[in-house]
This record gives sequence, structure tokens and C-alpha cells, in this order.
Amino acid sequence: MPDERHLIETTVSSEVVYRGHFLEVRKDQIALPDGSQAGREYIIHPGAVVIVPILDDGRLVLERQYRYPLQQVLLEFPAGKLDPGESRLSAAARELAEETGYRAREWARAGVLHNAAAYSDEFIEIWFARGLVPGERHLDHGELIDLCLMTEEALDALAAEGGLTDAKTLIGLQWLQKWRAGRWSLDWQTTDPVQG
Repeated sequence: MPDERHLIETTVSSEVVYRGHFLEVRKDQIALPDGSQAGREYIIHPGAVVIVPILDDGRLVLERQYRYPLQQVLLEFPAGKLDPGESRLSAAARELAEETGYRAREWARAGVLHNAAAYSDEFIEIWFARGLVPGERHLDHGELIDLCLMTEEALDALAAEGGLTDAKTLIGLQWLQKWRAGRWSLDWQTTDPVQG
């Protein structure tokens, strides 16, 4: 392991400048390794999950959703934030069921991504789901989502032409392609996180 002491920043002071219903913005003063100081502004996030849902015929379940900060509709894999005290697998199962109506018979954890490490502590844990059984969706108030079923090839073509810009979906697609090619592994489990 390389010596990283020359890269480590330490907190001198920390101030909450905004607290919303689930996000918090902080402004910190930090000490650099050379003894000088600098400022850091960043967002505290509870963490999230993204699900790569695979139908028995190989197609993928995706969503079209309007993203207000970008003022546009994005194509994305189902995802959502963790509730307090909730396990990551339970959050994945809950979000999949709420947003798509599907429940999965098998789950596999792929890994974690940090989509905005320069200004947020947010992590997104990537989960794969298969053996999907359709059901009723239960969208949150104000959540407007269209479901979209696509092949991996169609999603890849969209990414290649620049029509897929959501980071978690691009990384989910990469994991899917590596797994299907036998280059990355997934450890599937049959536990139902909702039923226990």
C-alpha cells in the first residue's frame, strides 16, 4: 500500500450551512499536509442504491424520469436513497418494488460508486436483480416515472451516441457487460429482503 500521508486533509472546523429534509450542506476549514489551510464545501447524503433489473428474456427494466436540476428527462436504472436504519439490500428491494412493481427472486451486490466525490459524500451501492415477478407500483407523491424495457444492445447503442448520461446507469451497464462477458463476477443470493 502506498504512503498517502502527503494527500490527507484534516478538519479544523465544520459548519452546517443548510439542512433540508434529507440533504445537508457543510462548509469546513481544513488543514493541508503542508500546514496551510483551505476551505471545503460539500453535501452530506444518506446514501443510495441502484438496481440493474434483468427480465427472464434478458431485457432490462429502466425508467424515464424528469430531473429538475437538469430540466430534462433522463433514462435511468431504478434507484433511490436509503431510509434511516435500512439495509442496502432492503432499500434495493423496496425501490425496485415501489418504482417498477417488480420483485426479484435473486439478488447480487456488485459494488459501490461515488458519483460526486469532489463535493458530496454520497455513495450508491449497485445491485443486480433477476427472476423478476411483476406487481403493482407504489410511487411516492410527486414521483412521475415511465417504465421502459430495453435490450442491453439498445442501451449500449444509446450510451455510444451520448443519449445515456446518468452516471449510475452507465456504470450499471458496464457491470452488466463485464458480468455477461465472464470478466466480473456476481454472487447471487435467493433471500427475499422484503419477506426476510
